[in-house]
Amino acid sequence: MELKKRTGISRIFYAGLYSYRGLRHNIIHEAAIRQEVIAALFMIPFACWLDVSTSERLLMICSVLLVIIVELLNTAVEAAIDRIGLEFHELSGLAKDTGSAAVFISLLLCTIVWVTIGWSLLGI
Repeated sequence: MELKKRTGISRIFYAGLYSYRGLRHNIIHEAAIRQEVIAALFMIPFACWLDVSTSERLLMICSVLLVIIVELLNTAVEAAIDRIGLEFHELSGLAKDTGSAAVFISLLLCTIVWVTIGWSLLGI
């Protein structure tokens, strides 16, 4: 039996609904995402307030949003691995560690962007 796929406005509506549910679930149940969203709620308005170029502002905002995106993907990988089984497996550990490394690199990138632009504002 083939499932009928949604099209048009219905597909867009349900895609938005699923995205909302996923984000809401993660904000409620995942401390790392909650912390990053709270940080973004401060950092993004701060980036808009700073006297920087449009390109610098965009880099600052995108670097913050990238951290949240990578964290959501890492959480999805962890959920899928846990769904398969909670017993230790080398490849499961590697998948989780790789997701964690991706989050670390996105945080490093965000830090580099903000520090570099901050230094230029201070004339350092």
